[in-house]
Amino acid sequence: MSYPFEGITVIDLSQIYNGPYATYLMALGGATVIKIEPPGGEPLRRRGVVGGAALPFAMLNGCKASIVLDLKTEAGKDALKGLVRKADVLVENFAPGVMDRLGVGYDTLRQINPNLIYAASSGYGSDGPYRNYPAMDLTIQAMGGVMHITGFPDRPPVKAGPAMADFFACHPDIRVDMIIDDNLTDIVAERIDAGIRFGDIVEKDMIAVRIGPDIRMAVVGAPSYFADHPVPRTPRELSGHRCINYRRVRSGWVYAWDFEDKGRPFQVRVEGPLAFNNGDLIREAALAGHGIAYVYDDEVAADVSAGRLTRILEKWCPTFPGYYLYHPSRRQTPPALAALIAALHYRR
Repeated sequence: MSYPFEGITVIDLSQIYNGPYATYLMALGGATVIKIEPPGGEPLRRRGVVGGAALPFAMLNGCKASIVLDLKTEAGKDALKGLVRKADVLVENFAPGVMDRLGVGYDTLRQINPNLIYAASSGYGSDGPYRNYPAMDLTIQAMGGVMHITGFPDRPPVKAGPAMADFFACHPDIRVDMIIDDNLTDIVAERIDAGIRFGDIVEKDMIAVRIGPDIRMAVVGAPSYFADHPVPRTPRELSGHRCINYRRVRSGWVYAWDFEDKGRPFQVRVEGPLAFNNGDLIREAALAGHGIAYVYDDEVAADVSAGRLTRILEKWCPTFPGYYLYHPSRRQTPPALAALIAALHYRR
């Protein structure tokens, strides 16, 4: 069987996601792709060393040959020019002007190989007012407004955890529809591709992939509340306090607060005048002194540090295994879902 790019040699100087994905597709199409990295490896490889991105790097750079060249040295530049003489395509995604400053820009390489196809990509193009702006996932999320709708309403913008801009740039044909629901939806019966839950409540017949860190819970109250009420010393003493509950809308179910004592889990059902189905409203009610709240620790860390809230019962508060994306094990995984799982996969 013949491949569309068979006999084509590609020099790949690109890094991170933009570029490596294009050259990976060319490699799958039969091209001979030679991946060139600086000493120490390209940024995505280096992230993998500290637990960041080993899997994406391996996926985007499969089916390629790999060599190290230091283009800041004459020997490295001469080696690149030697490869270019026999190549058909060169791909790079450095900031505009970098290749020229290194002495191996388009004009130089075309003199060596007039038939060379030189493909350069940058976030904002080779000219215009944003020409020199970096275009990493973080900055694209900021420029595109994604960070405006994440995080907390009274705090600075927060980057979305997954590399969303990179993902949709690599997969422009994939559409992701998200349904936020606090009920335990049966994704098989509803014909939903995947769901997200805490790891300890995912059904055993599902394939589960961790997409976030462990989550610690916290019990908090405002100093104004504790000025008029004694601080409970054990979870059982919460029965005498005004507690702010979480209630599911559809079922009316009220969440029982989880605790643990020397590794043994137990629950306490609390009473109070307020119940919400929104964590932000629970936090706001606690800040206003309306009672004691049971919340995610990271959501109130800034309030605790600033003295607006006080943690209590810390030694009883459990840590849960965080969020997992899960999907049916008896159903073939669609390619689009597999790509999304790879992008969301949590790396410690």
